[in-house]
Amino acid sequence: MVAVPVISSHVLQGLPTFIRDGIGEKALQRANRAAGFDVELLEARHCFIPQRSVIDFLEAAAKEAGEPDLGLIIAPAMNLGGYGSFGRYVFGADTLGQAVRRSIGALDYHSTGDRLSSANLGDEVRYTYAFALAGSKGYGAVAIAAAGVLLSLFKAYLPNTWRPLRVELDMAAPCQSARFEDVFQCPVLFNAPAVAIVVERHCMMAVSKRPARSIVTIEDVARDRVGGAPQSLLDVAIEQIRIQLFMGTVSIDDAARSLDTSVRTLQRELHHAGTDFRSLAGVVRVQRATELLQDMSVSITTISQDLGYSSPSGFARAFRKVTGLGPREFRTRRPTRPGS
Repeated sequence: MVAVPVISSHVLQGLPTFIRDGIGEKALQRANRAAGFDVELLEARHCFIPQRSVIDFLEAAAKEAGEPDLGLIIAPAMNLGGYGSFGRYVFGADTLGQAVRRSIGALDYHSTGDRLSSANLGDEVRYTYAFALAGSKGYGAVAIAAAGVLLSLFKAYLPNTWRPLRVELDMAAPCQSARFEDVFQCPVLFNAPAVAIVVERHCMMAVSKRPARSIVTIEDVARDRVGGAPQSLLDVAIEQIRIQLFMGTVSIDDAARSLDTSVRTLQRELHHAGTDFRSLAGVVRVQRATELLQDMSVSITTISQDLGYSSPSGFARAFRKVTGLGPREFRTRRPTRPGS
């Protein structure tokens, strides 16, 4: 099975509040169920989620709102600057052209399977984003929102009165295309090869409008996302187990649903990778436990419950099996975090 395309959870930043306030709590709950996790619980954390989950989240919210073009509502609020160290690195560039080059060079730390590119066409520049699951069911909202993200980069460098030459979307033309031009305030073309913002070439020389800011390097982005976005199925599965731990329940059924595959297929692929879901979940739990145990203010019983063990003794056995130490022994031999 081909590894599942994933993307930083930062892409959903602010959307839970937006959906709750604009559509309602019921819509948010339905969107969370469709995605396979509670998006609000992930907002303060950095993790990678399946791109299919992003599509399902937005599609469920759109159905609840009765708004097939939900992307038009959220696009103006999308902001690449809120994408953690990746966004800060891109927006830290002195000029728009440099910012575009930074976004292209750092994309592997943000998602897998996606492509960013920039091409000069005479007096025009075409800045393009290709989503790994473009064209799949429910993709329209993602395409529209992605255009909003790309535009946020240009707006950080260009005057408030600036407008793009055109926006291109890789989706079928809707019945009411005029709504799109009203939102993006420029001509909008459909059935394009990818999402694109087309601007005048001289715009790329524009300098940042943002105030003086701390320097963020590509090394900072790399440290924040060690190894970049997960590439292999094994790494993607590990990331889904980490997310499930945050949610409070680890389940192979939920993992398979998030990865848009069957339990049997997931089991088979993990077997080919030399492991199984239960063993993998055990290792991820223990890795999380080693982090939690460094905080001396949190009891071992609380950690055991938080990680889903039926009892502290069961947690201790699992922990010893992986590390060779009991939780208490581990605490006495490891330095605690400053301030703990």
